[in-house]
Amino acid sequence: MVRGHPDRHHRAKGHVAVMTFKLGLTGSIGMGKSTAAGFFADLGCAVWDADAAVHRLYAAGGPAADPVSAVFPAAVNNGAVSRDILKQELMTDPTKFKALEQIIHPLVAQDRADFIATATTDIVVLDIPLLFETGADRAMDAVACVSIDADTQKQRVMARQTMDERTFQQILDRQWPNADKVAKSDYVIHTDSLDHAKHQVADIVTTIRTSINA
Repeated sequence: MVRGHPDRHHRAKGHVAVMTFKLGLTGSIGMGKSTAAGFFADLGCAVWDADAAVHRLYAAGGPAADPVSAVFPAAVNNGAVSRDILKQELMTDPTKFKALEQIIHPLVAQDRADFIATATTDIVVLDIPLLFETGADRAMDAVACVSIDADTQKQRVMARQTMDERTFQQILDRQWPNADKVAKSDYVIHTDSLDHAKHQVADIVTTIRTSINA
């Protein structure tokens, strides 16, 4: 199912306008979103990663350093934002999440827009964990959501050496329930196995490319 969003990006290639289809890719932590993004990349899609964009923004000299230091002065050292210190401060005072989001979300949106503007592929996959929560889904031509049952999700997340239950729950509290994301998505990728997920991604890409060329 394709939304037919009116704001699809067109780029010039010679004298022919070529459409870039914007596919939002989302899903809660531990659902397998990064794996699915890799499958899209293997099929020739350009993939933009919101988490990677945040890393660039937080790096020394990045545009997020100064505004973040105004709210979290202890979290900025040598011109770079320390994600570990920032995480500790947010765990101590979760009410500061809103202030951080007001700084980061516009910067991430600009990074995303710059990526789309320079895309040279027919499909751009935008890997955004908080796609629905931030309203970014409205700028997509379609949305794909990765999904797995809650028990498997928790097992995957807790297997990470850097994750604890408190942090995991804090992340979940900031995200929409999986069922709500699935209900609002055009495509659902069940990540119960790598092979199954890979085939579903291939089917999505085929469907989108067929619609583009129709």
